[in-house]
Amino acid sequence: MAPEPRTALSVNVNKIAVLRNSRGGEEPDVLRAARTCLSAGAQGITVHPRPDRRHITAEDVIALAALTAQFQVEFNVEGNPFAPPRPGYPGLVALCEQVRPAQVTLVPDADGQLTSDHGFDFARDGARLAPLVAQFKALGCRVSLFVDAGCRELAQAAAMGADRIELYTGPYAEACAAGTPQPALDAFAATARAAQALGLGVNAGHDLSQDNLGLFLDTVPHVQEVSIGHALISEALYDGLDTTVRRYLAITGAAPQR
Repeated sequence: MAPEPRTALSVNVNKIAVLRNSRGGEEPDVLRAARTCLSAGAQGITVHPRPDRRHITAEDVIALAALTAQFQVEFNVEGNPFAPPRPGYPGLVALCEQVRPAQVTLVPDADGQLTSDHGFDFARDGARLAPLVAQFKALGCRVSLFVDAGCRELAQAAAMGADRIELYTGPYAEACAAGTPQPALDAFAATARAAQALGLGVNAGHDLSQDNLGLFLDTVPHVQEVSIGHALISEALYDGLDTTVRRYLAITGAAPQR
């Protein structure tokens, strides 16, 4: 079975910034890397500016907003909407007010968390989250909420005005690596269908790779966008960014952005 033909690829360039920040200075150049990905046909760029400035910084966000506007592609800014401003980080709402990304993906990652590893608990966080969703939508951003497979509170996400969910695919990647992907795939497919029945679009991301992406898209219906960073950048160390992006586009079935 061929993958859905309309799954957009948004390349997460956080890891380029991690490498740059480990040494200081400007190399490797995040803008140059993003430009290479877009020139190869990627449909968008994703970043996750953190308060600790561990990788993508607020300054990077501003520069990448201009680049994605130049290419006329989607800019997707991820972040924890509950994280307060601090020196070097104006807060997610203030940053999005400045750059007006096409999409903002809200993720419940704590300050000390190495990477995003779970979705929202809407029963716990819904009351705080709803007014923030409204703020982002007032800026003209499409709002996507990070969720786990099996989330039972999707109706609450739809009721607060979210446009999409992003499936946290880490457990699928682990199951795939272990050789037992089917139970995870069934759970993700059921969650996608439940979200779509509520009028929510479906994105996916985290630990997706060339090895596991095709099976995921073959099984989980109507995934509109995948955001891929760690695996893509790792693979590009061996094969180059242009070649690696084109290989992902062959898997997603989306025509390269021109």
